[in-house]
Amino acid sequence: MPDNPWLAVTGGTAGPGYAERFATLAAEGADLHGEARRVHALLDGTPSDVLDAGCGTGRVAIHLAELGHRVVGVDLDASMLDEARRAAPGLSWHLRDLTALDLGQRFDLVVGAGNIWPFLTPGTHARVLARLAAHLRPGGLLVLGFGLGPEHVPTSLPDDVAVPDLHAYDTAAVGAGLHLHTRTADWDGAEPYTGGGYAVSVHRRGSTAP
Repeated sequence: MPDNPWLAVTGGTAGPGYAERFATLAAEGADLHGEARRVHALLDGTPSDVLDAGCGTGRVAIHLAELGHRVVGVDLDASMLDEARRAAPGLSWHLRDLTALDLGQRFDLVVGAGNIWPFLTPGTHARVLARLAAHLRPGGLLVLGFGLGPEHVPTSLPDDVAVPDLHAYDTAAVGAGLHLHTRTADWDGAEPYTGGGYAVSVHRRGSTAP
């Protein structure tokens, strides 16, 4: 299997730098919780079971827990999870490869808020969506936001890795038994997606899923 682009670029040591950057942004008054607010709204504010796939340093998962949700975070990068555990030791954090994810439980919503789609190992995208869908309860939601070109992905991809487009994403979603619910150009859910460089897609698992 090809190398994972995220680990290839960062060497699996990005955690401390990410934690420091977001701490600085928070101290400067930046709004860091748009993704969590969108998830909370999609769940109608009802305390729910949420899986944060590619949770990184835990920024989104921790705020969702503060909003009353039961959150589990998974990531491939141990250095990022170290920061998440340091920030919120009471939450459930798992070092996992999404291509073989099996937590033995299902969730009301799965969120991927950190450009995980472009950084998946090449050739595994459909498999990852299938694994995420398998963790949804019937009628559950999958919410992923990601850039659609190099200029919209904050961390540079390796030169030989292309950013998969929305057609590839939607094709994989259909194959995983998911149906497009809504798509916007931002995490606020206010700007309809009309073909720009960033999209937030909300897919729903069929209500008759096994």
